[in-house]
Amino acid sequence: MVGVAAKSFDSPDETRTPPNTKVEVVRLEGATAARFTFQPGWRWSEAVKPTVGTDSCQARHVGAILSGQLHVAHTDGTEADARAGDAYVVEPGHDAWVVGDEPVVALEFESAETYAKA
Repeated sequence: MVGVAAKSFDSPDETRTPPNTKVEVVRLEGATAARFTFQPGWRWSEAVKPTVGTDSCQARHVGAILSGQLHVAHTDGTEADARAGDAYVVEPGHDAWVVGDEPVVALEFESAETYAKA
């Protein structure tokens, strides 16, 4: 194990590309991170649901929004918007979609290894 490790999202170890979605994954010493990019019009239930085959997103998300705005609707009835500069935690059982005409770019840590993976 090394004391410090760094990798660029511009040279990811893996890229996943469901419709209107780009997930760039980097693997570090004992950790995985991802840069999510969702294009305007993106909605989890339309873009990622066909890949994973669940009725709602079953990933737990911990991350931060770098640009754009994302609306999340949870099956428990709670809803929230996450905007550029916001950190977030989203529990399994939700749908989400881009709000407006700006792509959402987010850094994700908890679900980076498995999100949008068949």
